[in-house]
Amino acid sequence: MHPVKCLLRSIFWLSSSWVLLHLLITTADGLLDTTEPADCLVVLGNTVNADGSLSARLQARLDKALELYKAGVSPLIFVSGGLGKEGHYEGTAMQRYLVAKGVPSMAIVVDNAGNNTLATARNFARIAHARNLSSALVVTQFFHVTRTKLLLRQQGIATVEGAHAEYVEWRDVYALLREFFAYYAYRLA
Repeated sequence: MHPVKCLLRSIFWLSSSWVLLHLLITTADGLLDTTEPADCLVVLGNTVNADGSLSARLQARLDKALELYKAGVSPLIFVSGGLGKEGHYEGTAMQRYLVAKGVPSMAIVVDNAGNNTLATARNFARIAHARNLSSALVVTQFFHVTRTKLLLRQQGIATVEGAHAEYVEWRDVYALLREFFAYYAYRLA
């Protein structure tokens, strides 16, 4: 075999192995929930439908946060999201849902400027430092947990764990692959 072909084949197999290993680690990290006590649950936003109802994905995240809150894992819930194209602030919609489920509004911190994961991490870090919070438990889809934990740690949050929403759809395959590139973009930044 020609040396260049051999080198290219080796690069292909090494790269493919790296991606596959990362995806397996990300999946395991996202599916193996931690329910140790934390100062705050950090729930990342997602689509609020045009009629103001929550997307199934967002509702699953909030239901997981509600479950953890009621189990006494954390006394505080940070809900973060931006203004969606549908015209609703995700954080406010998330707060309404949790209050309707019995969570006191005083136990919820709303961030309507969390337009992406990095913005959420930065916004939470500001609140955490102001309130002397040192631990967080991320609540999002399984594929999103690893990168969110990385970003919170990069913002100075000492202890960060994760729990996944119990909602799966076919687009999660694409989202998991996208996370590979997003993770290293932030890791190397």
